[in-house]
Amino acid sequence: MNTKTDNYHIEISGFSIEVVRKDIKHFYIGVHPPNGQIRVSAPLRLDDDAVRMAVISRLGWIKRKQASFAKQERQSQREYVSGESHYFAGRRYRLKVNEQDCPPKVKLLNNTRIGLTVRPGTDRDKRETVLYEWYREHLRAQIPPLLTKWEPKMNVSVNEVRIRKMKTLWGSCNIEAKRIWLNLELAKKPQSCLIYVLVHEMTHLLERHHNDRFRELMDTFLPKWRTYRDELNKAPLAHENWLY
Repeated sequence: MNTKTDNYHIEISGFSIEVVRKDIKHFYIGVHPPNGQIRVSAPLRLDDDAVRMAVISRLGWIKRKQASFAKQERQSQREYVSGESHYFAGRRYRLKVNEQDCPPKVKLLNNTRIGLTVRPGTDRDKRETVLYEWYREHLRAQIPPLLTKWEPKMNVSVNEVRIRKMKTLWGSCNIEAKRIWLNLELAKKPQSCLIYVLVHEMTHLLERHHNDRFRELMDTFLPKWRTYRDELNKAPLAHENWLY
């Protein structure tokens, strides 16, 4: 199969649109959080005029999607000091920083506070690293039981799930390698959001594109997927421009 791609940007009615040309059959358009970036996947056979007309026909939908992202709550820059708010598993917690000459650690103190222990003089970036490694551990621990549940239900096999920070996606799937990537920010969201993203990416092992068949499969596997998607897109965004 020809895997040739060509990436460039075009301006339409004041919108900057990334166009990715691929050897595919159908035209796809996405508006991505946090800032409503517009990305188009277009078949190689379509010329620029056809791409422009396709985008223009969807300008109303694009504006509505961008407006929804603009209304979304956003966190300010985190400094990782006591009293600051942080999210974990869909709940808001206050951070309590304890400086102590021992290995760094994080733990839930109660239903409202997260404890962060660091050595005296630890700077902001190191504190962030410690907290995010804790996020990573908790997110990683949820994956095996979810795969055990969903692989037989969907009749698919996932070779590997990896976690990383991503700027424009909640998840991605390498279909050939059967490898799924999850955004580390999902550790901050309710588990229903994690389930939605994981099932979404697993469904790509059955259907590559976001077409009618893909949506029908999602309806079969996870009937409430639209509710979970909306819950994910309404959750507070991290300060950085990070990843549906």
